[in-house]
Amino acid sequence: DRTTNQAPALTMSDEKDNGGPAFPFEYDADNASNRVPHTGMTLRDYFAAKAMQGWLATFCERDMVFPSGQNADAIARCSYMMADAMLKARNS
Repeated sequence: DRTTNQAPALTMSDEKDNGGPAFPFEYDADNASNRVPHTGMTLRDYFAAKAMQGWLATFCERDMVFPSGQNADAIARCSYMMADAMLKARNS
């Protein structure tokens, strides 16, 4: 049964610690007295992107077929699961 191998769907109530900003920075809009902060992406998003990139790099051509988005959704969910595990390990 293929449904038992799928990652569980996440809902808004499943919000996780996002790890804070991955690449925060400030830039000088006009002068040094007018610095504008930007948080960039979250560390959770960055970890998920790295996990997904590594996973997809190992796929062969037949694995890249995404019928009705099911594989793509599972990869995305699993990438965030890995990101959550990395954040947990980081905070241990």
